[in-house]
Amino acid sequence: MNETILMIGGGLGGLFTGALLAKEGYSVTVLEKNHTIGGGLQTFMHRGHVFETGMHILGGFRQGGALNRICSYLGIMDKLSIRDMDDDCMDSITYLSDGKTYRMAMGKDHFIDALAKEFPAERDNLQAYVDTLYRIADEVDIFYLRRGSVNIFRHSSDFMIPADELIARYISDPKLKDVLAYMNPMYGGMAGHTPAYIHALINVLYIDGACRFNGGSQQLADALADVIRSHGGSVLADQKVEKIDVDNREISKVTTGSGDVFTADHYISSIHPCALLQTMDEGALPKAYRNRLNEIPNSYSAFTVYITFKKDAFPYLNRTCYFQDDYGLVWQHGEYDENTWPRGFMFFTPSEVEQGKYATKMIINSIMDFNVVRRWEDTTVGHRGADYLDWKRRHTEKVLDKMEQLYPSFRDDIDDVFASSPLTIRDYYNEKEGSLYGFRKDCQDIALSQVPIYTKIKNLLLTGQNINLHGICGVPLTAINTVEALIGENKLIDKL
Repeated sequence: MNETILMIGGGLGGLFTGALLAKEGYSVTVLEKNHTIGGGLQTFMHRGHVFETGMHILGGFRQGGALNRICSYLGIMDKLSIRDMDDDCMDSITYLSDGKTYRMAMGKDHFIDALAKEFPAERDNLQAYVDTLYRIADEVDIFYLRRGSVNIFRHSSDFMIPADELIARYISDPKLKDVLAYMNPMYGGMAGHTPAYIHALINVLYIDGACRFNGGSQQLADALADVIRSHGGSVLADQKVEKIDVDNREISKVTTGSGDVFTADHYISSIHPCALLQTMDEGALPKAYRNRLNEIPNSYSAFTVYITFKKDAFPYLNRTCYFQDDYGLVWQHGEYDENTWPRGFMFFTPSEVEQGKYATKMIINSIMDFNVVRRWEDTTVGHRGADYLDWKRRHTEKVLDKMEQLYPSFRDDIDDVFASSPLTIRDYYNEKEGSLYGFRKDCQDIALSQVPIYTKIKNLLLTGQNINLHGICGVPLTAINTVEALIGENKLIDKL
């Protein structure tokens, strides 16, 4: 083969796409703007503790799962340290209004049984609802690494209805409707807009088996980079692409901030498409194409609180925990009022390599729209001003106040606390408006939010979370689509 690939962006999408292409015989060079590769996989050190930046729960890594099969094909599965979540409680949801905690069990039957104990009159409805989730997921061939079509318009009527409508179609109890939507912050869920297939795929992925990394997600980024290097490729950090020269609808060269120039037979971008546009002259792409990309709404962002605990102070929780002020608010996390924020959030205690009874740290993610911090959008990291730092402090205290309601004297267990905002996500991930999940999928205008792998530039393809599916499973599946755009349809699927 000996054809060359230049990958723009060393996040989850770029590394998986690059590793798969390297194994196919291509010479791959990955350019990553940050000092640490990995995007949402990257971790960072704070006072001797390793913190995740994005990944907190994994699906598809158990035997037979799509990620397990892909990583096994790449030869890295046995290099990853992964812990299974508790079978009887992969997630818990606590409502402050009545003090009730619901436990979400793994396995289709166990998932139904656990909720049927709380809502016995809904057992048959739960069975029908979960069966529908699996039926919708089964319509997505790539989800199961099968040959098939990626055309989302060739599916059942349930596939494209709003996720909240899908739940309401099967479930009568208003509290159970709310509980079943608990995971919508995991995919940017919005009532009346988020397609049912997104809701179904995420839920099926974790019902079938949820895990988390021991010692952080950077290990996956490093393992993928090793695959690329072992096949003669390169993964280069601190190489932000500043300029892409395009002549007659073909890329001729790429220049980075350090002044280095790169050329290749094929170019693939895994960064946000709107960030990609900023590297090209306006005439490089048709105006209609540029306008369309700029008009697609982005999913919401997050305010994140990072905590380190005093020794043996807070228990390790082998599950992901969700908090809600009250029922009926789960679809409204993106709505902001400083007086009532946060009305809900997700928190977890990351696992160490040799995890004991007690947690060393916690991460708390609260959904937040970028407009909340737009007044500081022209600032840079470390130079946002005293008013921003005061705003961050107030919001950190609001989160801790809620944790105190869940765990009395919670602050007494804390050794150190700090926070990040949507601006942090924007600047580190190069994601427009600090979007957690890239372009928002909207069943009211699904054609707008579908960005094809192919572009108007002959030697440029796209990959990453803005194309097709997002998340720890969706992005590698999109990587397969991108790879097959070069090697041929179903060629990689047949090998997997």
